[in-house]
Amino acid sequence: MASHRKSRTPGTRVAGIRTPALATAALTSVALLSQTAEAAPGEDRPSLEEVEKKVGDLYRQAESATEKYNAAKEKTGKQRKRVDTLLDDVAKRTQKLNEARSELGSYAAAQYRTGAGMPDTATFLLAETPQDIFDQRQVLDRMTGRQKAAVDDYVTQQTETMKKRQEATESLRTLTETQGDLKTAKATVQKKLADARELLSKLTAEEKARLAAIEKRKQEEAARKAAELARQQAEQEQAREEAAQHGGGASEGSGSTGSTETPPADSSYGTKAEKAMAFARAQIGKPYVWGATGPGSYDCSGLTQAAWKAAGVSLPRTTYDQVNAGTTVPVSQAQPGDLVFFYDDVTHVGIYIGNGMMIHAPKPGTYVREESIYYDGDSAIHSIVRPA
Repeated sequence: MASHRKSRTPGTRVAGIRTPALATAALTSVALLSQTAEAAPGEDRPSLEEVEKKVGDLYRQAESATEKYNAAKEKTGKQRKRVDTLLDDVAKRTQKLNEARSELGSYAAAQYRTGAGMPDTATFLLAETPQDIFDQRQVLDRMTGRQKAAVDDYVTQQTETMKKRQEATESLRTLTETQGDLKTAKATVQKKLADARELLSKLTAEEKARLAAIEKRKQEEAARKAAELARQQAEQEQAREEAAQHGGGASEGSGSTGSTETPPADSSYGTKAEKAMAFARAQIGKPYVWGATGPGSYDCSGLTQAAWKAAGVSLPRTTYDQVNAGTTVPVSQAQPGDLVFFYDDVTHVGIYIGNGMMIHAPKPGTYVREESIYYDGDSAIHSIVRPA
């Protein structure tokens, strides 16, 4: 983890990724708020901060399930294409097998008409597997060259057809499994969003107003941190310019660590980044829709993928893969166009546009917008990745 990251509350880790201990909160959130609505005067009620946290947790769980859905959808599409290709190949090979069988049949018929004592080629037509054919070596010895060639062709076609049929069967089984994963992920997303909506629906008008005030304070703090990052980056840039003017490395006292500092992105990256950001800006105002890749709506990774595609760079579909599609840099050295990933399970991403700000598709019920990268606190930032 980069040195700029704050320590986090320890949690359960699976395969190196911390899974936030939210399962219990997700299961009990609806019940708690129901108790709030039915509570008699004087009884304990969960605070708005608790409600806000539960809703936030549910949205993050929904986003995690969305990325799993995106991965399953991509895998299902690829597997379906593979199945279609294999079935087409099986059909073609079956046709060739039938042609080879027909040629053997013509030899068998000719032997029968001439009164041959042993219908050698007919024997092979009764064989069920290539092994049956190979076991009949004495019959092969009595065949002519043309008959043997016909048998060889028949054996080859039968072997290849059986092989492709087996591959198609296995691929169909895999396709069924990925379709099951897709269905499960979709149901999980829908359940988490429904739970969040139910929580919010039970708030009074006064509570909703107070919740909005809490959110406003968070945004103000996020904006303050963004401004501080912008100031630090401006100082770093000035130090680099001064060092360049003096023909040396980073100036003393600039905080630079010399060779260990991440080098700035080159001009070609800047050109691509400008195209990616221009695309992202053009999407501002379009709704977040989980699983969407545009052009009318996006989820978080769908937006970043589409933006960088507009710049000629192909990114993977999910946040889990996008986070590995480039070079990781410290937050202090983030440059416009870089991808900003969030949370320990890497379930959200935005496009950095400078001055501590990004463009992202936040969550259901919102729209693509510019926002501070600290919108959910600096500890929520997972990493910064330069994709090209």
